[in-house]
Amino acid sequence: MSAVVDEEICISCGACVDACPVDAITMDDKAKVNPDTCTECGACVDECPVDAISL
Repeated sequence: MSAVVDEEICISCGACVDACPVDAITMDDKAKVNPDTCTECGACVDECPVDAISL
């Protein structure tokens, strides 16, 4: 498993990208999580201002 981004809620602020300690999140139009890299640490969930990310 990995973190999941709700693209309808994501505002593309980049807070999750900056918070991820393993660089598992990239930002194109919306945040995208690489499930092969994500360690489910929850840092992105804690930083998302609109609760668009869940574990």
